Amino acid sequence: MRTQAERARLFRALHERPGIFIMPNPWDAGTAKLFASLGFEALATTSLGLANSLGRVDGTLAIRREELIANCRDIASATELPVNADLENGYADDPGAAAAIIRLAADAGVVGGSMEDASGNPARPIYDFNLAVERVAAAAEVARALPFPFTLTARAENYLHGRRDLDDTIRRLQAFAAADADVLFAPGLRDLETIRQIVAAVPKPLNVVMSAADPDITARELADAGVKRISVGGALSRLAFAAVRDAAVAMRDAGSFQWVRDTVPTKDLKAIFQR
Repeated sequence: MRTQAERARLFRALHERPGIFIMPNPWDAGTAKLFASLGFEALATTSLGLANSLGRVDGTLAIRREELIANCRDIASATELPVNADLENGYADDPGAAAAIIRLAADAGVVGGSMEDASGNPARPIYDFNLAVERVAAAAEVARALPFPFTLTARAENYLHGRRDLDDTIRRLQAFAAADADVLFAPGLRDLETIRQIVAAVPKPLNVVMSAADPDITARELADAGVKRISVGGALSRLAFAAVRDAAVAMRDAGSFQWVRDTVPTKDLKAIFQR
């Protein structure tokens, strides 16, 4: 089994080598093992996927901090792959208090994580610029004090909260990079041209989440645009719910069980889970 330091170095190397890589987003140990069995090189947690599994409406602080950390531990211990964690906004406004979640996540076994600039306050959903930068700097300070190279991702959440302001988003990402974030992330981007503009404007690797982007965009096109890392957020969780819903409706309305033909055989699941 790889040590945490080995996973951390492997994760950092994925960002430093040429080309792009894809991180699927498991929401529990079972899906983590499934994605690992398919040859992916890294995993990322998903707050939406976890909220779905708990039957809650996703949103800032829909999941308690201890639940999020427990989910990180479950996923990180399920495979040998490096895991990047969705750490919400750190569960605090104060930079130092928010940054404490970096050490908690590291103690749970993950080797990377994100800090977002969404406040959870509907009246002012995005932190003011200076506070947002201070929060990233505080998270970076905690990350650098760890005994392995923790990869810190800084998220500019404008596009998820109705603020389609490209200039402000770029300004924030540039400041986050200067505050020592390793990876930059602006969830909610949809079109390739906007993605290209951000890549050209920022000095650190960019993560793009395909749960909100135009699904016709391919990984090759993102690579050609200069994107380093792709994730899918809670999209695979929503896909799983769609498949289960459709099977349940077929049972209810037509008494049909043809969907059983599309299930993963038990022997295949046993082989995945025994690894």
